[in-house]
Amino acid sequence: MRNFHSLIITAAFTLGCTTIFAQNMTEPKAEKVPTELNEHGNTRIDNYFWMRLSDAQKEAEEMDAQTEKVVNYLNEENEYLNEGMKHTIRLQDNLYHEITSRIKQDDESVPVKRNGYLYYSRFEKGQDYPFVCRKKDEENAAEEIMLNGPEMGKDQSYFAIGGTSVSKNNQYLVYGVDLVSRRQYTLHFKDLKTGKILEDKIENTTGGAVWANDNKTVYYTKKDPQTLRSAYIYSHELGTSPDKDKLVYHEEDETFSCAVYKSKSSAYIMIGSFQTLSTEIRFIDADNPNGEWKVILPRERNHEYSVDHSGDHFYITTNDNAKNFKLVKTPVDATSRENWEEVIPHRDDVLLEDIETFKGFLVITERKNGLMNIRVKDWYTGEEHYIKFNDPAYDAYTTGNYEFDTEILRYGYSSMTTPNSVYDYNMATRHQELMKRTEVMDPKFSPFNYVSERIYVTARDGAKVPVSIVYHKDTKMDGSAPCLLYGYGSYGYSIDPSFSSVRLSLLDRGFVYAIAHIRGSQTLGRQWYEDGKLLKKKNTFYDFIDCGKHLIENNYTSQGHLYAQGGSAGGLLMGGIINMEPNLWNGVIAGVPFVDVISTMWDESIPLTTGEFDEWGNPKDPEYYEYILSYSPYDNVVAQEYPNLLITTGYWDSQVQYWEPAKWIAKLRELRTNDNKLYMYCNMDVGHGGASGRFQRYKETAMEYAFLLDLEGITE
Repeated sequence: MRNFHSLIITAAFTLGCTTIFAQNMTEPKAEKVPTELNEHGNTRIDNYFWMRLSDAQKEAEEMDAQTEKVVNYLNEENEYLNEGMKHTIRLQDNLYHEITSRIKQDDESVPVKRNGYLYYSRFEKGQDYPFVCRKKDEENAAEEIMLNGPEMGKDQSYFAIGGTSVSKNNQYLVYGVDLVSRRQYTLHFKDLKTGKILEDKIENTTGGAVWANDNKTVYYTKKDPQTLRSAYIYSHELGTSPDKDKLVYHEEDETFSCAVYKSKSSAYIMIGSFQTLSTEIRFIDADNPNGEWKVILPRERNHEYSVDHSGDHFYITTNDNAKNFKLVKTPVDATSRENWEEVIPHRDDVLLEDIETFKGFLVITERKNGLMNIRVKDWYTGEEHYIKFNDPAYDAYTTGNYEFDTEILRYGYSSMTTPNSVYDYNMATRHQELMKRTEVMDPKFSPFNYVSERIYVTARDGAKVPVSIVYHKDTKMDGSAPCLLYGYGSYGYSIDPSFSSVRLSLLDRGFVYAIAHIRGSQTLGRQWYEDGKLLKKKNTFYDFIDCGKHLIENNYTSQGHLYAQGGSAGGLLMGGIINMEPNLWNGVIAGVPFVDVISTMWDESIPLTTGEFDEWGNPKDPEYYEYILSYSPYDNVVAQEYPNLLITTGYWDSQVQYWEPAKWIAKLRELRTNDNKLYMYCNMDVGHGGASGRFQRYKETAMEYAFLLDLEGITE
């Protein structure tokens, strides 16, 4: 089916080329077909509503007239981009080879211990996909290749492996595969003793599965086929038909999704139901897959919690009367509030993000002043200490800690000048060992060639917004440097200041790179998030704009040399800022941008909509409708000058449907009053995450960087 579409698309490219070249590269003009959208007594006219296709239309073996019209338009946009950036082809090629040459081709992850085995993945030279491997945790053990990624991904236009999980007896592997890029995975099973793929195959899942301790029962999550909401938990017995799988749990509330996972202790299987403001977790003894599920605490509005297990207790991270979360413990057989015992109290200035439980230690990951901290507590002595980090801006996180009875904590560390590093830290002796630092395969690279800063910008309402900055030590801070400002600012997701070898291609050419840690993230705690969502969403846009102005006023860059970038909800940010302050930015890159907010949030059949009402508001409520309408990028395009703009999207995107950016660029072309560059790239083979494979994605990065460098007149 996908290959058939590729043939049609290639033909459309050729036809589109003829039209465009004949018109001396006239910008594509989408047909205007006015559609009236009436809501709350207000009428919106959407001239490009016709661009929306159903999944059935996209997946049909033969295109109907509307599908052909949409595909031809998308291909015309691609051809216009190709022709408009034709003069940068050599630069794009150089950037691509430069970026990929920094990546170690024959690389390998640090092995992770689990149940007597060491698990790791490795790449071979020239391969886009990894070998997923293991070996026994003993000297001179032979490697077992569980999944041969290069062979599995061969000749696929898109390929991704989902979660992998091995049964308790170490014999069976379950793994997910996505060949469409809509995050709908098919589960497969493999007998690791014989190497045979079993006949069991389960479609339309989230990609992972959890084994019960009987080594034959797995639990998995299925999606609603239309909305893609994770709504069903099933159990499957190895060797039986998926038609006989038992529905264990159905999340009926359309604002919730659900997932299944196993406690670190392997004692319990857990089902979590969650939405923006509420959580409910139930559990079952992993030794008794047919037992009765018990709810730890019934869902309540504005109560979020997560659960871990150790010994006779559950450890609950909760925001119950604790905006920044606290940690309590409760007996496994008595989980109601009256049995809770406080372990880590709530703090107004510290966000409790995560915990790791060990036999002798508790590890707490927390965020203070916008930066991550790792705290180690001895269960027996009560003594506590923090692992020390020295950079002004950095990222730190725990990872791969599957063993319970150990003194070794594994954590990762990165800064804007330090490549990602994996450490094994002895929690008793405080001795640490560097297990791996990502190699930058460039003999000229040194962390000492770059300068990292952390500054605070005073926003228009007095809020202090952190900004992380990096630049080459030879770049002058006199306002002459170009600057790329990156932002996201939604869902409480914080963009931590980590290293990127890809970014060196900008830094080495004189760019300053900055991350604005704006409201809508949790960088400065839970209130920071709440002040950038729902009826306070505009704070996100204002913070980003004020950060951009500060960078100009303090000579990091100057008017005409400031650029902005964001993707997905960060693409919404890009759409908002160019409507509000179009002349502040010389160029903007908007990746898979969520820009048609009213229409998408109004239509509950669109994937992921119902679960996001508490993030954006439900426009069927007049108060939220008016507020969203006041900032929705597509609805607020007006006749004014706009900056140079590059938009990227994917035809198979399930997170932000391709028609949002396609409609947006059409409306921008219709109304803008200048002739700055306005390009859109629609990858016809992929979805929200872009191209699969280790190196393919960097072709799009090279195009984006070439777009920025070209605006600066940098040709090499």
